Amino acid sequence: MSNVTTTHGAGHNEVLYEIEDGCIALITLNAPERMNTISRQMLNELTRLLVKANEDEAVRCVILTGVGRAFCAGLDLQQSRKGEGIGTASGFTNLDLRNTPPTVMFDMDKPTICAVNGGAAGYGMDTALGCDIRIMAESAKMAAAFVKRGVVPESGGTWFLPRMIGWAKASELIFTGRTLSARECVEWGIANEVVPDAELMGRARKLAREIAGNAPLAVQAAKRMMRMGLNETFRDHVHHVYLQLLPLFRSDDMKEGVRAFMEKREPKFEGK
Repeated sequence: MSNVTTTHGAGHNEVLYEIEDGCIALITLNAPERMNTISRQMLNELTRLLVKANEDEAVRCVILTGVGRAFCAGLDLQQSRKGEGIGTASGFTNLDLRNTPPTVMFDMDKPTICAVNGGAAGYGMDTALGCDIRIMAESAKMAAAFVKRGVVPESGGTWFLPRMIGWAKASELIFTGRTLSARECVEWGIANEVVPDAELMGRARKLAREIAGNAPLAVQAAKRMMRMGLNETFRDHVHHVYLQLLPLFRSDDMKEGVRAFMEKREPKFEGK
């Protein structure tokens, strides 16, 4: 049975939150009438729900997706043209960058899967890149259209892309503002796989269940170590990994993992 929590906006829930199988948080952008472009309400709610999922001990994996034909088409330019919203100079000035989806997502210990159901442009592309794993529907695209709008990738693209695909490829993508098909995204190394549109959520859920079936403390420690390893030397990293191992060695989950292996059965991890 699913437990559903939604936003409390003015008459419309721009982000939906649902717990599936007791351990998978499904977060859905829900403004299909404007292709899930980011409003301040959506930004705040997405931040809150990412924090909620990360702090919920029962949650072992998070899926982020969108309703309609777009995942997220960037910032809400209709608001910007009116001088409102976050897509304006004053809007960006008032943002607390410590509490926005890109920074919150980067600090999350829970694994994140982006099920890219449609177009991911600008802010939407950066948000997808901020997830650990990206599965794309066959009709989906990623558009690095920042320079075509007179801005830079403002939410992590200039940090993620050189690390994901190397300097030369990142330069080509960012400087041209090119749009990539789902299959091109896989070829370029910014998506894990492409599936038929109708199979997207089934594939995302299957992968989330596979992740959730492992020892959650170990999965989360591995993610922390991968994140730290991006900015430290090998020697420092090995030392930090050793410090992470010590509490894991004392955990009930490690004992269960060893027992299950010896008894030739599937382990039942409790996150303790």
